[in-house]
Amino acid sequence: MNTIAKRVTGIMTRASHNIQLQQERGIRVKVFSGDLEKALSSLQKKMVSSGMERLIKATQTHHIKNSEKKVLARKNLERRIKSIDFARKLQSILIKKVR
Repeated sequence: MNTIAKRVTGIMTRASHNIQLQQERGIRVKVFSGDLEKALSSLQKKMVSSGMERLIKATQTHHIKNSEKKVLARKNLERRIKSIDFARKLQSILIKKVR
C-alpha cells in the first residue's frame, strides 16, 4: 500500500512541477534575420491559440463604459438563454428515447 501511495505522490509532485515550469516559461517566439513584424504576428497567433489573450483581458481593471456593460450583459443573457433552450430540447429528446 505504501508503494502505491509513494508512486501517486511522486506523480502528483512531478505534474505540479511541470505545471509550474510551463507557467514560468510563458510563450517564446524566435526572431529570424531581425524580422520583428513576423515575430510579433506569430506571438499574437500563439497568444490567441493558447488562451493567454483572454486571461489578460479578463484581469484588466480599467473602467468599462455603461454601454459596454449593457452589451456584455445582453450577450451573457443570450448565451444563457440558448444553453437553457438547448438543455430543454436535449432533455425532451432523452425522455422520448427512454419511453
